[in-house]
Amino acid sequence: MRAFFLAFLFTLAVPAFAGNGPERLQAFFDQVRSLRAEFQQSVFDEDARQLDQASGMVYIQRPGRFRWDYVEPYAQEIVGDGERVWIYDSELEQVTVRPLDDALGDTPVMLLSSDRPVEESFQVRAMDGPDGYEWAGLEPLGDQISFTEIRLGFEGDTLRVMELKDAFGQLTRLRFVNLERNPELEPTLFQFTPPEGADIFSN
Repeated sequence: MRAFFLAFLFTLAVPAFAGNGPERLQAFFDQVRSLRAEFQQSVFDEDARQLDQASGMVYIQRPGRFRWDYVEPYAQEIVGDGERVWIYDSELEQVTVRPLDDALGDTPVMLLSSDRPVEESFQVRAMDGPDGYEWAGLEPLGDQISFTEIRLGFEGDTLRVMELKDAFGQLTRLRFVNLERNPELEPTLFQFTPPEGADIFSN
């Protein structure tokens, strides 16, 4: 199930930018090359019942590199090295590896880690939402998608929450704390060597 969540990488404190959610989103693409943040993730069904909860750290280095480390309730690593995506489940001692473009497609990971203009893959609009945030809504334009809508909530110049809704009505909500924009990130964060003895599967 965690592998599904590689589509949900997205957060950052965005520089001050007068205007609404879409304008703050554009400021992210214009000014941010790397990020580091803690995340808290919750998944709900179509009746708003909580199905899953997790937490960990996320790192992104544009273009094409990211790391998503789940810590609770169990460990999992998702690493994009610029060419491939590695998913390591330590409990199962399994590694899945796929070419970067095949693994991401038009997903939020692609959105954040590439240099492609957002308008090529998403229709962006301002929208109303809870918590007093400024919200931007993104609707994917492609056919090969795993979600129907992304909603981003900003408080002032900081992105606080991201919500993703899939075709079955399931909602994934990510809340972020201790956000850092443009930190110096060690290149080794985006390198992955399969542990000795792990089963490796290629798709």
